[in-house]
Amino acid sequence: MEVTQLFVYPIKSLGGVAIEESEVLKRGLKYDRRWMIVDENHLFLSQREHAKMALFKVRFDANFLYVKYENDELAIPLHAPMDGPIVQVRVWDDLCEAKEYSREVKRWFSDRLGQAASLVYMPDDSVRPMNQKYAKEGDKVSFADGYPILVVGESSLADLNEKLTEKVDVRRFRPNIVFKGGTPFQEDNFQDFQIGHAAFRGIKPCPRCQVVTINPDDASRGKEPLATLAKYRTQDNKVMFGLNACWTSTNANRISIGDLITLA
Repeated sequence: MEVTQLFVYPIKSLGGVAIEESEVLKRGLKYDRRWMIVDENHLFLSQREHAKMALFKVRFDANFLYVKYENDELAIPLHAPMDGPIVQVRVWDDLCEAKEYSREVKRWFSDRLGQAASLVYMPDDSVRPMNQKYAKEGDKVSFADGYPILVVGESSLADLNEKLTEKVDVRRFRPNIVFKGGTPFQEDNFQDFQIGHAAFRGIKPCPRCQVVTINPDDASRGKEPLATLAKYRTQDNKVMFGLNACWTSTNANRISIGDLITLA
């Protein structure tokens, strides 16, 4: 099995960025979901309620994070605003500290989303523990829904697409790591595994929500692929696709496209 694609999603629920390689941290791939858009109550916003968030395109370089919507692009300092106020933000049932960006940044997102919207950043000293049911000592997560890394096999996507009238691409599932080889849904059973020299732990299959029914190219909603997945990928009333995982290495912390995946 071999890694074929890597993605990070710097701002939760906005567009992803395809990358060739990445540093891996306890929270996930570097830059992944370290930023988030929140409402006036500091509750996170997502595509579940705001499908148009899929149309915000993101890229970054060594100094800036760039967010583009239609013909407007905003450049945001890649590193946390040192003088930004500390606020308590909520991701599902979790509360954690974040730094808030300027009024100008707030105005840019608010105008385009049609509601009060602030951008916040999770600094290194803000710790959001992973679900204690599955966590080991030191496990933590970014602003991701629940777990640091999502792994998807190309064989699993091919199996699904064989059952669909209109095929979907892997972007629907917002993975971090995509690999080729193996059998459909083999990743469900990954326990301890390595990518190159970096070690990971499979946590559990990932339950999917209606976000996978949003077309990332035009933000249109449909019933697929969730309706088809529900027919054969339902466990405990949840529709599963992909593997939640976390990094467990103490030394090797880089992965690249082309790295081999080996199972313990």
